[in-house]
Amino acid sequence: MATKKISKKKVVAKEVSTEAITAPVHTIGGKKAGTVSLPAALFALPWNASLVHQVVTAMQANARPSVAHVKDRGEVRGGGKKPWKQKGTGRSRHGSSRSPIWIGGGVTHGPRNEKIYAQKINKKMRTKALFTVLSQKVQDNEVLFIDALSFGVPKAKEAKGVLTTLAKVEGFAALTRRNNAVLVAVPQVDAALLKSFRNFGNVTVMAVSNLNPVEVLRFKHLLIASPDESVALLEKRGSTKNA
Repeated sequence: MATKKISKKKVVAKEVSTEAITAPVHTIGGKKAGTVSLPAALFALPWNASLVHQVVTAMQANARPSVAHVKDRGEVRGGGKKPWKQKGTGRSRHGSSRSPIWIGGGVTHGPRNEKIYAQKINKKMRTKALFTVLSQKVQDNEVLFIDALSFGVPKAKEAKGVLTTLAKVEGFAALTRRNNAVLVAVPQVDAALLKSFRNFGNVTVMAVSNLNPVEVLRFKHLLIASPDESVALLEKRGSTKNA
């Protein structure tokens, strides 16, 4: 009997670009103010769905609070005395009125707050997942770099005006949509900036050092202020020592 020859497919790994890419930088007025060089290790990684899914799922599990809790028959109040004698009453035998089959009794197989949903995430996995998401955002033209963003005093009207103006930049019309429009990332969050955007349900302000895959994926667009300083912070985060 002739043996069937099984052909093995050669898996070719995707080549990752090592050359830095450039992206335009705009002012808060919507005009071009130059370009910024983006390291390929941060903004040109290939999409890795398995890694991103694993990290995002784990982060969501870690943020899940164990709130729901029911009492079993040993925790509900009462039930110490046998409801009636074992025999002779014509009724079923019962040892406690706190049995799960009684009204006011314990609950069987209900949610318990001692359950732990937390999952372990390696730092390098979490960092690479973030850079993978950032790379995809850049590829989809969903990252807008602006030279500076600050307010002397909290002014929601000025903040709204900035978003309205930047929405005129090609590809960023969704900055003014109602839900999950833009995540604003700045090197340092100050009170005036935070309060200016606080009343907008479609905008969240976050420090660049706190960026994570869950928050970046939750919003349509990512707005990064002071790109040179922000990219430097991301590079520091992605170094071997800090990963």
